[in-house]
Amino acid sequence: MKVQTPPAFLSAFQGLKQVYLRLPNASLAPYKIRGYRVHQDAVLLKFFKIVTRNDSETLRGAEVLIASDDLPLLPEGEYYAHQLVGMAVQRESSEPLGTLSEVLATGSNDVYVVKKPDGTELLLPVLESVVRKIDVPARAITVVVPDGLE
Repeated sequence: MKVQTPPAFLSAFQGLKQVYLRLPNASLAPYKIRGYRVHQDAVLLKFFKIVTRNDSETLRGAEVLIASDDLPLLPEGEYYAHQLVGMAVQRESSEPLGTLSEVLATGSNDVYVVKKPDGTELLLPVLESVVRKIDVPARAITVVVPDGLE
């Protein structure tokens, strides 16, 4: 199975024994890994359950999930998107802006999607000049909203 992933995440598959696949029909199933290798900008996974090409076709379009406990530790100040989603987003003045609903990987820098109380969304680039502080224990992200984004 060929897995497209951001280059920084290629090493996350090293040493994994199992992943979970969310199939197009929305079912979630564990798959034990028989082999793995990196090829260009993708990871090629071989599973014990999947033997033939027809077997592998059943996985087309599946989403690959890794259990949180199996993810490699990140350097201080770096976070996985799932750790941040749901956090409160506020200005430096502590004025609430909304809740982080999604992290978009755009290539050059990620973008935070903030769901505001009125239901609208605010898109914030993940830059040092914008994201001032991430407080994991308090589940809060402090930002400076650039002019023209509101």
